[in-house]
Amino acid sequence: MGVKTAKMVLQTESEAIASLVDRIGPEFEKAERIILDAKGRIIITGLGKSGIIGRKIASTFSSIGIPAFYLHPVEGAHGDIGTIMRGDAAIVISKSGATDELNVILNHLKRLEIPIIAMTGNTSSNLASIADVALDVSVEKEACPYDIVPTASTTAVLALGDALAISLFEEKKLTKEDFAALHPGGSIGLKLTYRVKDLMVSGDDLPLIDIEASMHEVIDIMSEKKLGIAVVAENDKLAGVITDGDLRRLLQRLENPLEINAGEALKSSARENTLRTLPLTIKPEAYAARAVSIMEKHIVTTLVVTNPKGLPVGLIRWIDLSQAGMV
Repeated sequence: MGVKTAKMVLQTESEAIASLVDRIGPEFEKAERIILDAKGRIIITGLGKSGIIGRKIASTFSSIGIPAFYLHPVEGAHGDIGTIMRGDAAIVISKSGATDELNVILNHLKRLEIPIIAMTGNTSSNLASIADVALDVSVEKEACPYDIVPTASTTAVLALGDALAISLFEEKKLTKEDFAALHPGGSIGLKLTYRVKDLMVSGDDLPLIDIEASMHEVIDIMSEKKLGIAVVAENDKLAGVITDGDLRRLLQRLENPLEINAGEALKSSARENTLRTLPLTIKPEAYAARAVSIMEKHIVTTLVVTNPKGLPVGLIRWIDLSQAGMV
């Protein structure tokens, strides 16, 4: 019974969101323009479940550089209404469009000539009539068996708020750097702040060896740098890598593995039934999050960092990313 009900709820709410698609048009664009033209903040208000959704929308707006805050309509009527200033714009959320507690704020907004965007399930309501633009978030039914508990309706408002936010995000042409500046803490900030060059092993710590170097030299540099890998270069360009696993395969396959050079080791240490190819690489300026993605996709723990000329300049390892809080 529980699984059946859960599927019904998800189906009802997904249909509520899907029904909004055909309503995106001139009214939506007008709402966007009101927000973009606002010289102050975006005040978002609503009561009950609408208020909870309003808080989330305000938070999302702020996260993309649109100053926004939630104003509780009752608190507003008891003094907080003073936070509203000329130049602001407002989003008022109400399923019925006839929430009495909103009247004080609505009157104040009109008195200050603040443009109002209504998000309502009743486009014939008083709220819709006095708003500068009314966005229709009506749903066919709620997900509860008595069509009472706000479920599908609040989901629809939340989805439309997200649609508005992301559309504004693109309209403002925000870059990843802009977004990172607004999220200096937490995983979002880390993923959009750290570059590969910030976390990579480089300089004297890089186990770089020439392709003509002997295997004694290869082992020496691997032991000295303690990274379990040697980066092999030919004419300064990346030729491959030799890992601890490659050394084990050479010991199993060759009678005198220490008598060959690094280039010969690259040819002789490929995994069974595979061709030796150049290792995966990444640029120093790439976001560290990109390194995480490549490693997860190819199930590797190390990437060689190469500059635009193809010269190996570093190594970025899973452990470096982990210690930086990226994974």
